[in-house]
Amino acid sequence: MRILVTGAGGFLGWHTRVRLHARSQHEVVPVDRSAWPQLADLARGIDAIVHIAGVNRAPDAEVEQGNVELAREVADAATSAGSRPRIVYANSIQSGNGTPYGNGKSEAARILADAAAAIGSAFVDVRLPNLYGEHGRPRYNSFVATFAHAVSHGETPQITDREVELLHVQDAAQALIDALATDDALVRPAGTTTTVSTVYTLLRDFAALYASGDIPPLEPGLATNLFNTMRAARFPELYPISLTPRSDPRGTLTEVVRNHGGQGQTFISTTKPGITRGEHFHLRKVERFAVVGGEATISLRKVLTDEVVSFEVTGDAPVAVDMPTMWVHNITNTGSDELTTIFWANELFNPEDPDTYPEPVQR
Repeated sequence: MRILVTGAGGFLGWHTRVRLHARSQHEVVPVDRSAWPQLADLARGIDAIVHIAGVNRAPDAEVEQGNVELAREVADAATSAGSRPRIVYANSIQSGNGTPYGNGKSEAARILADAAAAIGSAFVDVRLPNLYGEHGRPRYNSFVATFAHAVSHGETPQITDREVELLHVQDAAQALIDALATDDALVRPAGTTTTVSTVYTLLRDFAALYASGDIPPLEPGLATNLFNTMRAARFPELYPISLTPRSDPRGTLTEVVRNHGGQGQTFISTTKPGITRGEHFHLRKVERFAVVGGEATISLRKVLTDEVVSFEVTGDAPVAVDMPTMWVHNITNTGSDELTTIFWANELFNPEDPDTYPEPVQR
């Protein structure tokens, strides 16, 4: 399918594109603010539109009318596409709640549904709860992003406690992708019900352990997703993680991983001079590299961007470099001797679900 994604440069838009890129063969036509004037042209011959672009930070009237106007322009583009595209709308559980934002989202859904009916296509209303995850903007996308940045930088945020339903942004992206093939007109993916104070406590405790490289207990779901969100908030400013060698007359001992609970798998590799390993990324997995012999460059690139970060590492002074989710990474032996590296991942390798997506760092 050729899928047009609006809001492609935003939080949910980027995550949706990454998931499509990793797990499908669909062709994605991204539309962000700079490309919006070409929306109608970009929509020609499209098979589906995933409408994510929206207004949520502005005066009330602008929030309400902004979401309505965006929907009208998407509806016009769908009508003139000449291909009867399916329309998937990233709506909110606040839709129709009487607030300017809720009213705008509700009216936008009506406009898009009418457009789909007029061209004989399908409309899927995906109502999302509060989203969180890696690379959210603090003080903008969610309180989780604000907390993750704060605990990573020694700050204490203001906390107003309440119950909240949280959905990881990759799960939201999957809900939008599933809507490309569903027969349902309304989809309501369920998040995890927790409290604001619980989220802060988890992130604070994770940050305290992780400051020295320790890995906290990582239960699947909220805990692992919050840990990965916190790690992303630290990267690359607070990387690599120093490891403390302990020496005596016999030699030196360095702890590479201290895991406080959950699964884990460790392996060791040797690499010939000039050879590169890796060249892949993960959507959920925590992975650690620690060079214990030789010299290497560890390079990472944020998926769908040209943003590359590199670290020069040596076995003479071991450090831990943990791979953020959704960053392509590799390790290259840059020395004249054999490279020895310890790798650790937080889950056992499953060939049926490896969470490993091949892609070169340099493109």
